Formats: sequence, structure tokens, C-alpha cells
Amino acid sequence: MTKTIFEKIILREIPANIHYEDDEVIVIDDINPTAPIHLLIIPKKKIETLNDLAEGDTKLVGKLFQVAKNMASKFGIDKSGYRAIFNCNEDGGQTVYHIHLHLVGGRSFSWPPG
Repeated sequence: MTKTIFEKIILREIPANIHYEDDEVIVIDDINPTAPIHLLIIPKKKIETLNDLAEGDTKLVGKLFQVAKNMASKFGIDKSGYRAIFNCNEDGGQTVYHIHLHLVGGRSFSWPPG
């Protein structure tokens, strides 16, 4: 089975700018940023889409949001505001089939999103 780009980053097979890492989560810069701050918060456990979440993944997904909150503070966007986004499947904009939370900030956003 082919590894995703995120699996290759986790295994250090390809480089990435890592901002945080522990046993369950890694945080890297998005290679195609849409805002001055655009981080990817990735679980080390491969879950292809949000549709593939199991009951046992609840704590891990909650942790992704806790890490997002901490990164927002670290990067100074916690007070001005930011977005935390999951994309799911093709129409939802998902391009890597390994769930990941986008943390974007450092500029104003409009609604509805693109």
C-alpha cells in the first residue's frame, strides 16, 4: 500500500518544517498556505477521512483541537482569530487521505468560505 505524504513526513522519509510533535500528533507548515499562518495538525494514526472515524478516535480528534488552540497561542493568532478546518472527500476539498486539521490565521476571512 502506498504511503501518504503525511506518513512519509512522520517516518522522516521526506522533510517538513515541524512545529510540534508527540506520540500521537505532528504539526507542520502547509506547503500551499492560504493565509500567513497555515499549519496542518496531523494524527500519527492514519484515518483516511472523517467518515472513517471510530468511537475510539474521539479522544484523538479532541486532542487535535487542543493542539490547534495551543498553536494559535504560540503563533499569536488566538486573540485576533483563526479557523480550524477539516476537509472530507473530493467535494470537501480533501487532497490527502489521512485526516488533518488546518489551522489558518493571520488575516481576515470572509463568509461563506470558498
